[in-house]
Amino acid sequence: MSFNENLNEVFQGKTVLITGHTGFKGSWLTKWLLQKGAKIIGASKDIPTNPSLFHTLELASEIEHNILDIRDTKKTKEIIIESKPDFIFHLAAQPIVSLSYSDPIDTLMTNAIGTASVLEGIRSLTNKCVVIVVTSDKCYENVEWVWGYKETDRLGGKDIYSSSKAAAEIIYNSFFHSYLKGMSNIRIASVRAGNVIGGGDWAEDRIVPDCIRSWSQHKKVELRRPYATRPWQHVLEPLSGYLQLAMALWNDNKHNGDSFNFGPISDNNITVLELISRLSKTWNFENHEDSFSITNQNSFQEAGLLKLNCDKAIFHLKWTPTLDIQELIEYTGDWYYRFYNEPHKINEFTFKQIADYEQKIAAKNLSLNPITSL
Repeated sequence: MSFNENLNEVFQGKTVLITGHTGFKGSWLTKWLLQKGAKIIGASKDIPTNPSLFHTLELASEIEHNILDIRDTKKTKEIIIESKPDFIFHLAAQPIVSLSYSDPIDTLMTNAIGTASVLEGIRSLTNKCVVIVVTSDKCYENVEWVWGYKETDRLGGKDIYSSSKAAAEIIYNSFFHSYLKGMSNIRIASVRAGNVIGGGDWAEDRIVPDCIRSWSQHKKVELRRPYATRPWQHVLEPLSGYLQLAMALWNDNKHNGDSFNFGPISDNNITVLELISRLSKTWNFENHEDSFSITNQNSFQEAGLLKLNCDKAIFHLKWTPTLDIQELIEYTGDWYYRFYNEPHKINEFTFKQIADYEQKIAAKNLSLNPITSL
């Protein structure tokens, strides 16, 4: 059965609890699963940005929308028990590296203790439930080597944000071995991805939203580290991995308690400067140098190089990244163009991008596994 067929079969009519459903990733995941006939219950402490993808897609009218801070263990446990979800995708987090420097305690409490609250709530479930705990590629102790980090590599971090994500992974692992491993109704795994871009991201201190905000006001964007290399991927890429893993866990418990990386193809590892130069073409800059300026004002630690090794997901889940760098940039630039120029069509266009991505997955899987006649 193909990814798309399995997606339709597994999630149709299922109850899915998404923490952080109002965020960038959470809104895309909510939109995607709604299209598959899932009943979505969302839990987030607020609408994190203005504009927001959640508001743009008018998702509140299509789901059970709850305002909830996952640091409140009692209320988090209550919503998990009451909703009796078939699936939980835990995305709620403090996701901004720069903010972790100005508010380290909130970052640690949300990303580490908030994750513990969700896991504590799961302990009380009696129905079958698959849980995907979303952390970050920054959970690894980054020594900036040129090869990708594997799931067995050391966790850690020199900054608060990285340590909060490493802590979330350690907490997930300890909860699994202390409690969840012995619960036959619970199947759980953690997932790690990073440098995700795509339409609808409005977060502060992220390169693409910073560009769009500046360019929409006819200003140059300021680049802090133009020569830093990142493994860029569209938001639908890791989400497809999370869904693939969730479906695998639903069907059997082979990967229960496991962790998986989801990253792009190696050709998507380009510098910030190259990404911005390409993206600026979608805004009709004749000379890409007119789109940015370089600043030395960098008040916080940022990794220069961080790559993931995704062999485990490719081998065990038969998941593979789909979009090349040009498709990634076109998906992103086209979405923002529609947002500013055809806002009444943005919901339809978002649906179209998901459908187009599913078609690309199907075509890629067919090319990797061609039908042969005897």
